[in-house]
Amino acid sequence: MAQTNGYLRFFPYDSPYENQREAMDRISNALARGQNVLFEGACGTGKTLSALVPALGYAKEEGKTVVITTSVHQQMRQFVAEARAITREEPIRAVVFRGKSSMCHIDVGYEECQVLRDNTREFVDAERDLAQLERRERSLLADAQGGDGEAAEARAAVMSELETVEERLSDLEETNTCEYYYRNLSTDTEGFYRWLFEDVRTPDEIYDYADERTLCGYELLKDGMEGVDLVVCNYHHLLDPGIREQFFRWLGRDPEDVICVFDEAHNVEDAAREHATLTLTETTLDSALDELAECDDPRAEHARSTLVAFRRALETVYELSFSFGERESVGESWRDVPIENEDGRDDLTIEFLSEYTGRGIDRDLDAALALGRDLDQQYEEAYKSGGTATRTECQTLTAAAFVGRWLEEGADPDRYPVISVRRDSGTDEVYGRAELYTCIPRAVASDLFSEVYASVLMSATVRPFDVFADVLGLEESVTMAYGMTFPENRRRTFAVDVPPLFSSDREDREVQGTVRTVIEDAIRMTPGNTLLFFPSYREAERYHGMVSTAVDADCRLDEPGTRAEELRQAFTASENAALFTSLWGTLTEGVSFDGDDARTVCVVGVPYPHLDERMQAVQDAYAEAYGGSEDAGWEYAVEIPTVRKTRQALGRVIRSPEDFGVRILVDRRYTSESARKMGKYSVHGSFPPEEREELIDVGPQKLKFAMLNFFGDLEAYENPPTP
Repeated sequence: MAQTNGYLRFFPYDSPYENQREAMDRISNALARGQNVLFEGACGTGKTLSALVPALGYAKEEGKTVVITTSVHQQMRQFVAEARAITREEPIRAVVFRGKSSMCHIDVGYEECQVLRDNTREFVDAERDLAQLERRERSLLADAQGGDGEAAEARAAVMSELETVEERLSDLEETNTCEYYYRNLSTDTEGFYRWLFEDVRTPDEIYDYADERTLCGYELLKDGMEGVDLVVCNYHHLLDPGIREQFFRWLGRDPEDVICVFDEAHNVEDAAREHATLTLTETTLDSALDELAECDDPRAEHARSTLVAFRRALETVYELSFSFGERESVGESWRDVPIENEDGRDDLTIEFLSEYTGRGIDRDLDAALALGRDLDQQYEEAYKSGGTATRTECQTLTAAAFVGRWLEEGADPDRYPVISVRRDSGTDEVYGRAELYTCIPRAVASDLFSEVYASVLMSATVRPFDVFADVLGLEESVTMAYGMTFPENRRRTFAVDVPPLFSSDREDREVQGTVRTVIEDAIRMTPGNTLLFFPSYREAERYHGMVSTAVDADCRLDEPGTRAEELRQAFTASENAALFTSLWGTLTEGVSFDGDDARTVCVVGVPYPHLDERMQAVQDAYAEAYGGSEDAGWEYAVEIPTVRKTRQALGRVIRSPEDFGVRILVDRRYTSESARKMGKYSVHGSFPPEEREELIDVGPQKLKFAMLNFFGDLEAYENPPTP
């Protein structure tokens, strides 16, 4: 039963986990002071309710809205389940919000949708005006027939207005409108809102409900969000500044009346970076130049002089980067062409300035932007009036805006200007893309955290707190960390002393043989399923090929493009399976393997990301921003995110007090001995203290005996394997 005192009335179960009540108290106190909270809690220990319950309690008292958000689809389903549990005990008004593209019944883009909404609203208004005037005309006719002379004069005026409205309505019938949104505006939708708030409805449920009744569920949801207690959504509703402004408007809340709860908060950095990164492809530039060629406005020539120069410079720079035969090797995925120049601005900017021959870049860019805005307005009016079947996007405006940002921000130390190339699968032609990559995303994130009332950022891997706060621009935050409180005798964490799997050593046959034996032993000694994470899909495929025929288990290989949920279900349906995947894939976090789903998780190697020029730029930016040393750049940009990923993978098992399992780290750099002998190459010290204390160093030949003893003591085997 739910509690009745204060915020605990929102706790939907009998009693909290150990540490959960303390965490809720501390978060409640922090929110009362308007402070942000950085909250680390081990996987499976109830972080969601620890944050959500006090946030709802405070928001309910102070007239605020809680927005809980994640980047992981699995977690969205968990949020819905928790919200439904809460509503069973303490009624709240909650909505689950998803982007328009996945909820549109006629599959149109944002700009087209906006025009359709405006046209439809104008059409419905005209219908209402017509109906009102017709009623007025009939009333006046009756009065005039009764001898009222003033009514006869008034009726004549109404008849004239009726004619005007009928003409307007006739014109509007020729415009593009939306049948679904028309039904929203012209029918009684109270039934929808009664249904919506009877429970916590998913976007798919809303879509189906609306589709059956020819309604636009997305617009109904927007209109019904004002003043709700809880919203569940994706990161981009908060991290994209433009979307965030509209989102808060739909909520009917000023930013200071919003409490944000970020789950899987270790992903906020990358998500914010993605939202702050700008790109412009060669194909968009070509479309803009085609657009300008058909435009007879005198400003078109000035706009063209700028965009032609940028287009030529882009092609020149990437073509000159190719060595003999390299152009032919370009594939369908984007490949970076670094353009850094030690003498000042990047190669693309230098080539652009060399190519440009106009009257002045600033002046011509201003002309291009002004022309682009005018063309964009013309396209909207054409679509609105029914002159075009789709809403044309102004490519001149897009291209000119990017070039302006490139010149303005390309030298910013937090930005990394880069070119990428790829091959078009349809035409087989190579084309390029200019990109302003965001190295440090604090400019996007810090604006959000300074605007809203308070935020709770929670994850199993937030520490070190100072690094996390620095990167996101969080100031004076309350920090709290709770390790795993489940019984220690039901888990073991081994650091296996195999040779360090540096990238240069992964092809060594002797090293591969040692690792292969460790993997085979881990699978054979596990009474159930085994999860194996590797630094890349290539390494996962390598060891899958080595091991799959040597062990008596259902060995499954995760590959890029595989649907995570389908693979998870197939894996967990087995009683003796091994799943080989990349640590940088989709199964590392937000995917639960509870109870018998997985008994052992194994991380092979220290899975550093691919260390290319882009990653070096991030390191350089962090080094300059946080300490001025290469060590600081490596720590912030590479080592800490990698160890967080590793810790996330380890958290896939041991999800409840009744659960049990083994976690294995296969690489000498994880061992306590490495901290003394390998110096900066060791990652042992990057784990939190309580996790380091649980790491047990073990030799590769002794792992099987250690696992046999652990699982045997728990009587987990039906027939104990022979070591």
